[in-house]
Amino acid sequence: MTRITAWCAVLALTIAGVGCGGDDSDSSYVESIRAAVEAVETERGGPQEYFEVTANRQLTNVFVAVDGGSAAIAYVYLDGELQSPGPRLEGASGHTFVAADIEFDENLVFTQIEEQLPEATVGALSVEGAAGDTVRYVVSTLSQQGGSLDVTVGPDGSVLAVDPI
Repeated sequence: MTRITAWCAVLALTIAGVGCGGDDSDSSYVESIRAAVEAVETERGGPQEYFEVTANRQLTNVFVAVDGGSAAIAYVYLDGELQSPGPRLEGASGHTFVAADIEFDENLVFTQIEEQLPEATVGALSVEGAAGDTVRYVVSTLSQQGGSLDVTVGPDGSVLAVDPI
């Protein structure tokens, strides 16, 4: 696991924990993924490559791949506004994606998880670069007993994999 991947994993877990409160049925924050990417591309002057974009009820984190994917710059999209970028993260590696690759349906992305895990709290949705120039959608969930699962879903919410974390 690379440093950037490890850092992103820690951040995603932190975000998932923070996002587990309030109205569990409110998934409107997933719409901020596209808005955050658009804001980054406006700020940076054009299309970008991304390692990951993660949204929860509080904020959206965007990890932009720079220098051919050997470094990352993190942005926070909060309350509809892009914040100043964080420090450059050296030593990054991994798969990347572009804005056009983000194809999930906001109305369906959580449906099967909500049906199959009705007691779980959805904490965050991550869009990650994957092999073959594709993306994967990972939903971080928390059970009432305190266990956490990363559920990989298709753009239509179909469950593809479940990983305990």
